[in-house]
Amino acid sequence: MALCGRAVNNRPMPGVKLSDGIVTLSPLRLEDVEAHLAGEDELLVRWLNGGPGTREGTEAYIRHCLDQWDTAGPLRAFGVRAGAEEVLAGTIDVRFAQEGLGRGQVNVAYGLYPSWRGQGLATRAVHLVCGYAASEGAAEAVIQVEPRNAASAAVALRAGFTYRARIQAEDGTRFDRYVRGLAAVSRGG
Repeated sequence: MALCGRAVNNRPMPGVKLSDGIVTLSPLRLEDVEAHLAGEDELLVRWLNGGPGTREGTEAYIRHCLDQWDTAGPLRAFGVRAGAEEVLAGTIDVRFAQEGLGRGQVNVAYGLYPSWRGQGLATRAVHLVCGYAASEGAAEAVIQVEPRNAASAAVALRAGFTYRARIQAEDGTRFDRYVRGLAAVSRGG
């Protein structure tokens, strides 16, 4: 996949767009701020965001994500977009470097807004982002889920991940670690 630039708010914008015909992933953009804030709920705050979003904080995060794309940094954050109109339904990111990852591993994190849950969109998004990660040289994807987050664990399993271990972060938070090899993905399997 090539990254091609086009100007958005005087910034180069990567031309990465991944789709299976139902879900489309494209880099987060500043125009997503309102939809993201409107879609955020208690579950996203609890499991993914770490606290309620603000306009300023969300804009700063998206600018950081754009910088990561521009500099080929370790974070690739996508908007999960649904339907022909590509309505923002949530986010998914892949991190090519993060504490606890081994050589060739990437971390995948995702969250959908309430009205889009339960439709299989997160599983589709995980498949798409795994294909992207494989095309960028990753060998294995990792999803880390707090043990009480049964919905995210179910997405990992439906997307072909296998439970590997329960780990404890430095802050004491426990995570169930799911892994999936990406060799078959890079071969189109």
